[in-house]
Amino acid sequence: MTKKRSKRKSPGLVRDTILTAMHLARKPMTVAAISQSVKAQIGSTSYSSIRSYLGLNTPKLFVRQARGLYRIRSQAIQQLDIVLPSAKVWEAPISVGGATLYHSDCFEWLERQKDNSIHAVVTDPPYGLYEYSPEQQLKLRAGRGGVWRIPPSYDGHKRSQLPSFTTLTPEQLERLRIFFVAWSKLLLLRLVPGANIVVASNPLLSYIVSSAMAESGLERRGEIIRLTMTMRGGDRPKAAHKEFAGVSVMPRSMWEPWLVFRKPIEGRVQDNLRKWRTGGFRRPSSDKPFGDVIASSPTRTSERKIAPHPSLKPQRFLRQIVRAVLPLGEGTILDPFAGSGSTLAAAEACGYQSIGIESDETYFHMAAKSILRLSLIQVGSYAKT
Repeated sequence: MTKKRSKRKSPGLVRDTILTAMHLARKPMTVAAISQSVKAQIGSTSYSSIRSYLGLNTPKLFVRQARGLYRIRSQAIQQLDIVLPSAKVWEAPISVGGATLYHSDCFEWLERQKDNSIHAVVTDPPYGLYEYSPEQQLKLRAGRGGVWRIPPSYDGHKRSQLPSFTTLTPEQLERLRIFFVAWSKLLLLRLVPGANIVVASNPLLSYIVSSAMAESGLERRGEIIRLTMTMRGGDRPKAAHKEFAGVSVMPRSMWEPWLVFRKPIEGRVQDNLRKWRTGGFRRPSSDKPFGDVIASSPTRTSERKIAPHPSLKPQRFLRQIVRAVLPLGEGTILDPFAGSGSTLAAAEACGYQSIGIESDETYFHMAAKSILRLSLIQVGSYAKT
Protein backbone atom coordinates (compact mmCIF):
# COMPACT_ATOMS: atom_id res chain seq x y z
CA MET A 1 0.00 0.00 0.00
CA THR A 2 1.53 3.29 -1.05
CA LYS A 3 1.47 6.24 1.29
CA LYS A 4 -0.45 9.21 -0.06
CA ARG A 5 1.64 12.34 -0.22
CA SER A 6 0.21 15.61 1.05
CA LYS A 7 -0.05 18.25 -1.60
CA ARG A 8 2.79 20.72 -1.24
CA LYS A 9 1.66 24.33 -0.91
CA SER A 10 3.36 26.98 -3.00
CA PRO A 11 5.57 29.44 -1.08
CA GLY A 12 3.47 32.29 -2.49
CA LEU A 13 0.26 30.85 -1.03
CA VAL A 14 1.77 30.48 2.43
CA ARG A 15 3.20 34.00 2.25
CA ASP A 16 -0.09 35.56 1.15
CA THR A 17 -2.02 33.69 3.83
CA ILE A 18 0.34 34.84 6.57
CA LEU A 19 0.08 38.44 5.39
CA THR A 20 -3.71 38.23 5.13
CA ALA A 21 -4.02 36.83 8.65
CA MET A 22 -1.85 39.56 10.17
CA HIS A 23 -3.40 42.31 8.08
CA LEU A 24 -6.92 41.44 9.22
CA ALA A 25 -5.91 40.91 12.86
CA ARG A 26 -4.71 44.53 13.09
CA LYS A 27 -2.67 43.73 16.19
CA PRO A 28 0.51 41.85 17.14
CA MET A 29 0.23 38.08 16.83
CA THR A 30 2.21 35.19 18.24
CA VAL A 31 3.69 32.63 15.85
CA ALA A 32 1.22 30.10 17.27
CA ALA A 33 -1.74 32.39 16.53
CA ILE A 34 -0.50 33.05 12.99
CA SER A 35 -0.03 29.32 12.44
CA GLN A 36 -3.56 28.64 13.67
CA SER A 37 -5.03 31.28 11.35
CA VAL A 38 -3.07 29.97 8.36
CA LYS A 39 -4.23 26.43 9.11
CA ALA A 40 -7.86 27.60 9.18
CA GLN A 41 -7.48 29.20 5.74
CA ILE A 42 -5.39 26.71 3.73
CA GLY A 43 -5.00 23.65 5.94
CA SER A 44 -2.07 22.33 7.93
CA THR A 45 1.14 24.27 7.28
CA SER A 46 4.58 23.69 8.75
CA TYR A 47 5.15 25.77 11.89
CA SER A 48 8.82 26.08 10.96
CA SER A 49 7.91 27.51 7.54
CA ILE A 50 5.87 30.25 9.13
CA ARG A 51 8.57 31.02 11.67
CA SER A 52 11.23 31.12 8.94
CA TYR A 53 9.19 33.50 6.80
CA LEU A 54 8.72 35.86 9.73
CA GLY A 55 12.41 35.73 10.60
CA LEU A 56 13.62 36.33 7.04
CA ASN A 57 11.32 39.33 6.56
CA THR A 58 11.99 41.07 9.87
CA PRO A 59 12.50 44.04 10.13
CA LYS A 60 11.69 44.85 6.48
CA LEU A 61 8.09 43.67 6.63
CA PHE A 62 7.49 42.73 10.27
CA VAL A 63 8.29 44.24 13.65
CA ARG A 64 9.36 41.79 16.36
CA GLN A 65 7.58 43.25 19.39
CA ALA A 66 8.70 40.60 21.84
CA ARG A 67 9.84 37.01 21.84
CA GLY A 68 7.59 35.13 19.41
CA LEU A 69 5.36 38.18 18.86
CA TYR A 70 5.18 39.96 15.51
CA ARG A 71 3.39 42.95 14.01
CA ILE A 72 3.09 43.77 10.32
CA ARG A 73 4.41 47.11 9.11
CA SER A 74 1.39 48.87 7.61
CA GLN A 75 3.58 51.02 5.35
CA ALA A 76 5.59 48.08 4.04
CA ILE A 77 2.48 46.13 3.06
CA GLN A 78 1.63 48.77 0.48
CA GLN A 79 4.83 48.03 -1.43
CA LEU A 80 4.04 44.33 -1.95
CA ASP A 81 2.57 42.95 -5.14
CA ILE A 82 -0.42 41.44 -3.34
CA VAL A 83 -4.05 42.43 -2.99
CA LEU A 84 -5.21 41.92 0.57
CA PRO A 85 -8.87 41.81 1.63
CA SER A 86 -10.37 45.04 2.86
CA ALA A 87 -9.94 45.52 6.57
CA LYS A 88 -11.91 47.76 8.86
CA VAL A 89 -12.73 51.20 7.48
CA TRP A 90 -11.85 54.02 9.86
CA GLU A 91 -13.84 57.24 10.03
CA ALA A 92 -12.29 60.69 9.85
CA PRO A 93 -10.88 62.17 13.07
CA ILE A 94 -13.04 64.56 15.10
CA SER A 95 -11.87 67.68 16.93
CA VAL A 96 -13.61 68.94 20.06
CA GLY A 97 -11.92 71.98 21.58
CA GLY A 98 -8.35 70.95 22.33
CA ALA A 99 -9.13 67.25 21.89
CA THR A 100 -8.69 65.20 18.72
CA LEU A 101 -10.42 61.83 18.53
CA TYR A 102 -9.28 59.14 16.07
CA HIS A 103 -11.29 56.09 15.02
CA SER A 104 -8.34 53.76 14.67
CA ASP A 105 -6.32 50.87 16.03
CA CYS A 106 -3.85 52.22 18.58
CA PHE A 107 -0.95 50.10 17.24
CA GLU A 108 -1.46 51.42 13.72
CA TRP A 109 -1.83 54.99 14.97
CA LEU A 110 1.24 54.85 17.19
CA GLU A 111 3.33 53.40 14.37
CA ARG A 112 2.63 56.48 12.26
CA GLN A 113 3.64 58.99 14.95
CA LYS A 114 6.98 60.68 15.38
CA ASP A 115 9.29 59.67 18.19
CA ASN A 116 9.24 61.94 21.27
CA SER A 117 5.85 63.44 20.43
CA ILE A 118 3.62 62.50 23.39
CA HIS A 119 3.99 64.08 26.83
CA ALA A 120 1.76 61.87 28.99
CA VAL A 121 -0.66 58.95 28.85
CA VAL A 122 -3.76 58.46 31.00
CA THR A 123 -5.88 55.48 30.05
CA ASP A 124 -8.28 52.81 31.25
CA PRO A 125 -7.31 50.00 28.87
CA PRO A 126 -9.98 47.58 27.73
CA TYR A 127 -8.28 46.92 24.39
CA GLY A 128 -6.78 43.44 24.18
CA LEU A 129 -8.69 42.19 27.22
CA TYR A 130 -11.09 39.33 26.73
CA GLU A 131 -14.16 41.22 27.94
CA TYR A 132 -13.77 43.80 25.14
CA SER A 133 -13.39 41.33 22.30
CA PRO A 134 -16.10 41.71 19.61
CA GLU A 135 -17.80 38.50 20.75
CA GLN A 136 -18.02 39.60 24.39
CA GLN A 137 -19.12 43.13 23.43
CA LEU A 138 -22.06 41.69 21.49
CA LYS A 139 -23.06 39.75 24.60
CA LEU A 140 -22.69 42.86 26.76
CA ARG A 141 -24.87 44.97 24.46
CA ALA A 142 -27.44 42.18 24.24
CA GLY A 143 -27.44 41.98 28.04
CA ARG A 144 -26.76 38.27 28.31
CA GLY A 145 -23.95 35.80 28.92
CA GLY A 146 -20.23 35.92 28.41
CA VAL A 147 -17.67 37.27 30.82
CA TRP A 148 -20.01 40.19 31.69
CA ARG A 149 -21.70 38.18 34.41
CA ILE A 150 -22.98 39.80 37.55
CA PRO A 151 -26.29 39.34 39.38
CA PRO A 152 -28.89 41.96 38.43
CA SER A 153 -29.36 43.14 42.04
CA TYR A 154 -27.48 43.20 45.32
CA ASP A 155 -29.13 44.04 48.66
CA GLY A 156 -32.04 45.60 46.78
CA HIS A 157 -29.90 47.69 44.41
CA LYS A 158 -29.73 47.13 40.66
CA ARG A 159 -26.17 46.29 39.61
CA SER A 160 -24.44 47.30 36.41
CA GLN A 161 -22.75 44.62 34.34
CA LEU A 162 -19.08 44.20 35.20
CA PRO A 163 -16.52 41.77 33.79
CA SER A 164 -15.68 38.78 35.94
CA PHE A 165 -11.91 38.52 35.58
CA THR A 166 -11.87 35.31 37.60
CA THR A 167 -13.22 33.54 34.50
CA LEU A 168 -10.10 34.27 32.40
CA THR A 169 -8.10 31.20 31.44
CA PRO A 170 -4.29 30.93 31.74
CA GLU A 171 -4.07 31.31 27.95
CA GLN A 172 -6.12 34.53 28.03
CA LEU A 173 -3.94 35.90 30.84
CA GLU A 174 -0.82 35.17 28.79
CA ARG A 175 -2.34 36.96 25.81
CA LEU A 176 -2.96 39.92 28.10
CA ARG A 177 0.71 39.97 29.14
CA ILE A 178 1.94 39.71 25.55
CA PHE A 179 -0.40 42.48 24.45
CA PHE A 180 0.87 44.93 27.06
CA VAL A 181 4.52 44.10 26.38
CA ALA A 182 4.00 44.92 22.69
CA TRP A 183 1.92 48.02 23.41
CA SER A 184 4.39 49.42 25.94
CA LYS A 185 7.40 48.90 23.65
CA LEU A 186 5.71 50.78 20.82
CA LEU A 187 4.49 53.52 23.16
CA LEU A 188 7.98 53.95 24.65
CA LEU A 189 9.32 55.24 21.31
CA ARG A 190 6.63 57.90 20.95
CA LEU A 191 6.90 59.32 24.47
CA VAL A 192 9.19 62.18 25.34
CA PRO A 193 11.75 61.40 28.09
CA GLY A 194 10.14 61.76 31.51
CA ALA A 195 6.58 61.27 30.21
CA ASN A 196 4.17 59.86 32.79
CA ILE A 197 1.97 56.87 31.96
CA VAL A 198 -0.98 56.24 34.28
CA VAL A 199 -2.94 53.06 33.55
CA ALA A 200 -6.13 51.93 35.26
CA SER A 201 -6.17 48.33 36.40
CA ASN A 202 -7.76 46.11 39.03
CA PRO A 203 -6.38 44.02 41.91
CA LEU A 204 -6.74 40.75 39.98
CA LEU A 205 -4.80 41.76 36.86
CA SER A 206 -2.53 44.65 37.84
CA TYR A 207 0.48 42.39 38.47
CA ILE A 208 0.36 41.13 34.85
CA VAL A 209 0.02 44.59 33.30
CA SER A 210 2.69 46.06 35.58
CA SER A 211 5.29 43.36 34.85
CA ALA A 212 4.62 43.63 31.11
CA MET A 213 5.12 47.41 31.12
CA ALA A 214 8.32 47.10 33.15
CA GLU A 215 9.62 44.50 30.69
CA SER A 216 9.26 47.06 27.88
CA GLY A 217 11.74 49.48 29.44
CA LEU A 218 9.34 51.83 31.21
CA GLU A 219 10.16 52.76 34.81
CA ARG A 220 7.64 51.78 37.46
CA ARG A 221 6.93 54.77 39.71
CA GLY A 222 4.29 53.29 42.02
CA GLU A 223 0.50 53.24 42.00
CA ILE A 224 -2.32 55.70 42.51
CA ILE A 225 -5.01 54.22 44.72
CA ARG A 226 -8.55 55.21 43.88
CA LEU A 227 -10.56 54.68 47.06
CA THR A 228 -14.03 53.70 45.99
CA MET A 229 -16.59 51.07 46.86
CA THR A 230 -17.32 48.73 43.97
CA MET A 231 -19.67 45.81 43.44
CA ARG A 232 -16.86 43.31 42.86
CA GLY A 233 -16.27 40.71 45.56
CA GLY A 234 -17.92 40.16 48.91
CA ASP A 235 -20.47 37.65 47.60
CA ARG A 236 -21.33 34.47 49.45
CA PRO A 237 -20.68 31.09 47.76
CA LYS A 238 -22.81 30.69 44.64
CA ALA A 239 -25.84 28.43 45.11
CA ALA A 240 -24.90 27.98 48.79
CA HIS A 241 -25.37 31.45 50.23
CA LYS A 242 -27.72 30.26 52.96
CA GLU A 243 -25.54 27.33 53.99
CA PHE A 244 -22.45 29.54 54.23
CA ALA A 245 -24.04 32.84 55.24
CA GLY A 246 -20.93 33.95 57.12
CA VAL A 247 -18.52 33.44 54.21
CA SER A 248 -17.36 35.80 51.44
CA VAL A 249 -15.65 34.11 48.49
CA MET A 250 -13.23 37.03 48.15
CA PRO A 251 -12.82 40.45 49.79
CA ARG A 252 -15.23 43.19 48.75
CA SER A 253 -13.21 45.52 46.53
CA MET A 254 -12.93 49.01 48.06
CA TRP A 255 -10.05 50.36 45.97
CA GLU A 256 -8.76 50.45 42.40
CA PRO A 257 -5.06 50.50 41.42
CA TRP A 258 -3.84 52.90 38.71
CA LEU A 259 -0.31 51.93 37.67
CA VAL A 260 2.23 54.74 37.38
CA PHE A 261 5.16 54.45 34.95
CA ARG A 262 7.59 56.88 33.37
CA LYS A 263 9.83 56.90 30.34
CA PRO A 264 13.44 57.23 31.62
CA ILE A 265 14.53 60.85 31.90
CA GLU A 266 17.53 62.49 30.23
CA GLY A 267 20.04 63.59 32.84
CA ARG A 268 18.63 65.16 36.00
CA VAL A 269 14.94 65.87 36.58
CA GLN A 270 15.60 69.61 36.30
CA ASP A 271 17.37 69.08 32.96
CA ASN A 272 14.45 67.01 31.66
CA LEU A 273 11.92 69.60 32.83
CA ARG A 274 13.77 72.36 31.00
CA LYS A 275 14.13 70.43 27.74
CA TRP A 276 11.01 68.25 27.55
CA ARG A 277 8.69 69.90 30.15
CA THR A 278 8.21 66.49 31.77
CA GLY A 279 9.67 64.41 34.58
CA GLY A 280 7.35 64.91 37.54
CA PHE A 281 3.79 65.60 38.69
CA ARG A 282 2.06 68.97 38.94
CA ARG A 283 1.24 69.90 42.52
CA PRO A 284 -2.37 70.79 43.42
CA SER A 285 -0.96 73.85 45.21
CA SER A 286 2.45 75.21 46.16
CA ASP A 287 2.22 73.75 49.68
CA LYS A 288 0.70 70.39 48.76
CA PRO A 289 2.27 67.59 46.67
CA PHE A 290 0.28 65.34 44.40
CA GLY A 291 -0.62 62.24 46.42
CA ASP A 292 -1.04 58.60 45.46
CA VAL A 293 -4.35 58.03 47.31
CA ILE A 294 -7.44 59.73 45.92
CA ALA A 295 -10.84 59.44 47.60
CA SER A 296 -13.42 58.78 44.94
CA SER A 297 -16.96 57.56 44.48
CA PRO A 298 -18.88 55.64 41.82
CA THR A 299 -19.50 57.60 38.63
CA ARG A 300 -22.53 59.84 38.98
CA THR A 301 -25.75 59.03 37.18
CA SER A 302 -25.65 62.40 35.39
CA GLU A 303 -22.30 61.46 33.81
CA ARG A 304 -23.46 57.96 32.87
CA LYS A 305 -26.43 59.44 31.06
CA ILE A 306 -24.05 61.49 28.93
CA ALA A 307 -21.65 58.59 28.27
CA PRO A 308 -23.14 55.14 29.05
CA HIS A 309 -19.85 53.25 28.84
CA PRO A 310 -19.46 50.24 31.17
CA SER A 311 -16.06 51.44 32.46
CA LEU A 312 -16.78 55.18 32.74
CA LYS A 313 -14.72 56.85 35.47
CA PRO A 314 -15.91 59.99 37.31
CA GLN A 315 -14.71 63.35 36.08
CA ARG A 316 -13.74 64.57 39.54
CA PHE A 317 -11.26 61.70 39.88
CA LEU A 318 -9.96 61.83 36.30
CA ARG A 319 -9.33 65.57 36.35
CA GLN A 320 -7.05 65.24 39.36
CA ILE A 321 -4.89 62.69 37.57
CA VAL A 322 -4.98 64.41 34.18
CA ARG A 323 -3.99 67.77 35.65
CA ALA A 324 -1.09 66.21 37.55
CA VAL A 325 0.59 64.23 34.74
CA LEU A 326 1.84 67.36 32.95
CA PRO A 327 4.14 68.89 35.60
CA LEU A 328 4.30 72.34 33.97
CA GLY A 329 0.81 72.22 32.46
CA GLU A 330 2.29 71.94 28.96
CA GLY A 331 2.13 69.18 26.36
CA THR A 332 -0.29 66.66 24.89
CA ILE A 333 -2.02 63.84 26.76
CA LEU A 334 -2.83 60.61 24.94
CA ASP A 335 -5.56 58.11 25.73
CA PRO A 336 -4.97 55.19 23.33
CA PHE A 337 -8.13 53.41 24.56
CA ALA A 338 -10.44 56.40 24.64
CA GLY A 339 -13.77 54.63 25.20
CA SER A 340 -16.40 57.31 25.76
CA GLY A 341 -13.80 60.11 25.79
CA SER A 342 -13.77 60.73 29.55
CA THR A 343 -9.99 61.30 29.70
CA LEU A 344 -10.19 63.77 26.83
CA ALA A 345 -13.05 65.53 28.60
CA ALA A 346 -10.94 65.81 31.75
CA ALA A 347 -8.07 67.26 29.70
CA GLU A 348 -10.42 69.77 28.12
CA ALA A 349 -11.67 70.81 31.57
CA CYS A 350 -8.03 71.33 32.66
CA GLY A 351 -7.16 73.34 29.55
CA TYR A 352 -4.84 70.68 28.07
CA GLN A 353 -4.39 69.40 24.53
CA SER A 354 -5.32 65.73 24.15
CA ILE A 355 -5.57 62.87 21.66
CA GLY A 356 -7.83 59.85 21.90
CA ILE A 357 -7.78 56.60 19.92
CA GLU A 358 -10.84 54.33 19.86
CA SER A 359 -11.31 51.30 17.60
CA ASP A 360 -14.90 50.47 18.56
CA GLU A 361 -17.31 52.35 16.29
CA THR A 362 -20.05 52.58 18.92
CA TYR A 363 -17.75 54.08 21.55
CA PHE A 364 -16.11 56.39 18.97
CA HIS A 365 -19.45 58.01 18.22
CA MET A 366 -20.32 58.06 21.92
CA ALA A 367 -17.08 59.91 22.68
CA ALA A 368 -17.63 62.41 19.86
CA LYS A 369 -20.90 63.44 21.50
CA SER A 370 -19.84 63.27 25.15
CA ILE A 371 -16.40 64.93 25.37
CA LEU A 372 -17.64 68.52 25.47
CA ARG A 373 -20.64 67.73 27.70
CA LEU A 374 -18.51 65.83 30.23
CA SER A 375 -15.89 68.61 30.24
CA LEU A 376 -18.53 71.17 31.26
CA ILE A 377 -19.67 69.24 34.33
CA GLN A 378 -18.92 71.12 37.55
CA VAL A 379 -17.04 68.87 39.97
CA GLY A 380 -15.12 71.29 42.18
CA SER A 381 -11.84 73.13 41.83
CA TYR A 382 -10.35 71.08 38.98
CA ALA A 383 -11.23 73.41 36.14
CA LYS A 384 -9.01 75.33 33.72
CA THR A 385 -6.00 76.71 35.58
